[in-house]
Order: sequence, then structure tokens, then C-alpha cells
Amino acid sequence: MIRKSPPPGSQGGTLIKRARPSSPANEQQIIISTGANDKEQGLVRTITRTSGLDNIAAASADRSVSLWRTYPPNTNYGLLPNLHKAPIIDLQWSLLSPHLYTIGADGCICISDVTTGERVKRIKAAHRGVINSVDRIATAGTELIVTGGDDGFVRVWDVGGDDISNEPVKEIKLGYPITAVAWSTDAAQIYVGGLDNCIHAYDMRTTERLHTLGGHTDTPVSIVVSPGPGNYIISPSLSSNTLIHDIRPFSPHPNRRVNTFRCGLAKCLPLFCNRIYRQLHGAPAGFENTLSKAAWSKYDGGKRVAVGGADRAVTVWEVESGRILYKLPGHKGTVTCVDFHPKEPIVLTGSKDGTMLLGEIDRS
Repeated sequence: MIRKSPPPGSQGGTLIKRARPSSPANEQQIIISTGANDKEQGLVRTITRTSGLDNIAAASADRSVSLWRTYPPNTNYGLLPNLHKAPIIDLQWSLLSPHLYTIGADGCICISDVTTGERVKRIKAAHRGVINSVDRIATAGTELIVTGGDDGFVRVWDVGGDDISNEPVKEIKLGYPITAVAWSTDAAQIYVGGLDNCIHAYDMRTTERLHTLGGHTDTPVSIVVSPGPGNYIISPSLSSNTLIHDIRPFSPHPNRRVNTFRCGLAKCLPLFCNRIYRQLHGAPAGFENTLSKAAWSKYDGGKRVAVGGADRAVTVWEVESGRILYKLPGHKGTVTCVDFHPKEPIVLTGSKDGTMLLGEIDRS
């Protein structure tokens, strides 16, 4: 069953609002704690919002998912406990149903119904080892999720029906740990990042590698496709550099030279070395090798991007100019994840200090 949080003033979760009069205009922060004390707090690994306006899901190292309201009083209205046997690494809201998809260090995929609090499906041994990334897409009347793990496999699962299979519908073997996966907006391609410091595009139908996006000097830790037509992807890396690649088939920009490299025994594939649209600096990765989640702003069509860093702050850039707009402080640990409100200039962040912050920035 779904567990309700205790009322304020009890020994359960706490809610603290803090105003910052000296902060920039229109900037406010709300601290939402995930536990009553330091021992009970779980490391917030990832956060995500529904396409609606008032639901937040946060997954943490305590193997649970907590559900929150965006607007005051920011109620913690539910808790899905013990979904996995190991820390939850990533999660996604379903696009077609009231389900949550979670992946964990136990190598399992869990599908939970947030209306009943029940676990609908658990795919055991989906990967051998830690699953690092998950993404979902709605296509042809069904829903697909893609996962990548330390076992070097990328697997695609059909989760749209009532009878969900324990076997993937597609499988891609890369042979080294996978740290990031993402769907293209048309579900035709899968973007994969791993320990080879590159981002590879695979054809969903044939599972063949189409091309590779270069530019990183260390492992990319997440991949997020821009809203709308999905013309760009953002990918922070362990080198503290964040790259935005232009993934349009026919880019109007000059300097989009295509080089080739040899992959396998005798097959040459295109390497897009100069598909880099922007190179962003200001969010240090630190020495903890955190798989930090980046985000595009949605309320303005993707004109801003945000990445958390080991400096305990969130960096927000303007995409067109590449300049830093905000450095949002407040956390006491490395910021592991960030997300934007779909309709309003609100930034949601999660950290290793076991807290989430809601910050309001200037709409313009």
C-alpha cells in the first residue's frame, strides 16, 4: 500500500521553507527533506516530474520513491518503500499510465502504480549488475523503455500492455559499461553513452550503429534530448564539460565536418567530431564519479539548460549564448539531478545531502 507521510511536527519527514531576501529577483527556495534525521535521510539519486503540474517523484539510496506536491505546502503525499533490494539509480514517469519505472543497483526493473502504491511488475535480472540509466517513449500505441547497465548491454522493453514480458524486444551489446541512454523524439534512434567517452546513435529497428558524436574527454554521465522536435542533446561528463550536440540529419550550421573512424574489423562509421553546438563550463563533476542528470527548460521551448555539480550548486546556462545565467546554491552535498517545471520557471534539484530544493528563476 502507499504510505502517507505523518503530519508536520511528528517524527516523520520534515518540510522547511526558507526565504532568501538577498537572492536575485524572483528567486525562492524550498527545502524538502526526505527523512527526519541524517540517519534516515536517503541520498537523492534522481528526481522527475510528471507532464502535469503538481507531482514530483524522488528516488534515493534507501530503495524507496517519495511522492511530493510541487506547490505549497509541498505535501509528501506518498511513499513507495522497498521497491528494490539495492539503491534506486534512476526513474521515469510513464507517458500513458499512472506508472513509475525504476531501475536499481540490483539489476532489476520495477513498474509501480502510484494510484494504488502497488508494484505492478518486477523484471528480475534485467541486467547483470547495476542499471545506470532508463528512458521511455510512447510510440505506435504502446510504450517502450530503454535501459543501459554495467554489463555492457542496452535493452529495450515493451511495457505498454497488461502482460509485460520478462524478455527484451531488442538488445545491443557494446562490451563496456553504459552510463546513459536516451530515445530520439520519433523513437527511431537510441543514444548511448559509456566508458569510451562517445555518444553512439543506434537504429531501433536494425540495432545497427548509425554514427558517433565525439567531443568528450571523459565518460558522459547522462543524455537528454531537447524538447519539441528534439534537435539537440545535452550530455554532462566526468571531465566537468557539458556538451550540446546538434543531432539534426541536415544541420544548417557550417563547420559540421564529418570524420571517419574504424570500428570493429573492417567497418567504418561516421564520427561527427564537430557536431558540438555548445560547450558549457561551470558545473564541476568532482571526484565522486556521480552520474548527474541534466535538464532542458520546457516552459520556454528549451532555451535554458541546467546541470548540478560537486560545488553543491546548480548551473543554469542560456543555450544560444552559452553564458551562465544562474548558480543556485543551497545544497550541502553534490547535486545529482535537476528538472524544470513544464509550465513555469521553477527548477527542482536533488542532492547527496538527502534534500530536494525548489527554486524559482526569472522567466525571461
